[in-house]
Amino acid sequence: MKIPPARYVKSAMLPSQFPKDRRPEIAFVGRSNVGKSSLLNALLQRKELAKTSSTPGKTQTINFFEIGGKFYFVDLPGYGFAKVPVDVKEAWGRLMTGYLSSREPLRLVIVLLDLRHPPTDKDVEMLELIEEAQKPTVLVATKSDKLTRAQRTENLQILRTRLALDDDALVIPFSAVTGDGKKELWDVINGCV
Repeated sequence: MKIPPARYVKSAMLPSQFPKDRRPEIAFVGRSNVGKSSLLNALLQRKELAKTSSTPGKTQTINFFEIGGKFYFVDLPGYGFAKVPVDVKEAWGRLMTGYLSSREPLRLVIVLLDLRHPPTDKDVEMLELIEEAQKPTVLVATKSDKLTRAQRTENLQILRTRLALDDDALVIPFSAVTGDGKKELWDVINGCV
């Protein structure tokens, strides 16, 4: 599989700072420290395109990455337990809600869930927001390499039950370490841009 070239374009804290060229956008959302930056780097076979950190809340703006000159990957701030002031969390929430509910070029929302843990109330709220916005969504269960095959199967079932997913709802187990799930996720992305 040929990986398109990628480059960081800009960080935005206001809708007026978003790209104006109306190219398709693929957004990545998930709890703080779920592995969004690691997933982006793994998908693009780049080590430090998206900055990674073991400290929750590293991504504090909406970051746009141009992919192959044709579309954008959009890295949104993590929600949940980031160690930032309440007013900053609230500003992130407003920015993300506005982006997810009204951004016209948005073609797909990729929701990352840490497969090691059951989905939280914040995960459920995020999925409800995206469903209300009627945006196509795919779920990616990150950090799958940290579990045994039996644990993965069990935790995927817990995830499906907690989120009340249909049996045919697509959930892609993913590992930024081993590359598991990368091809499947690219197939979904390429089908949307």
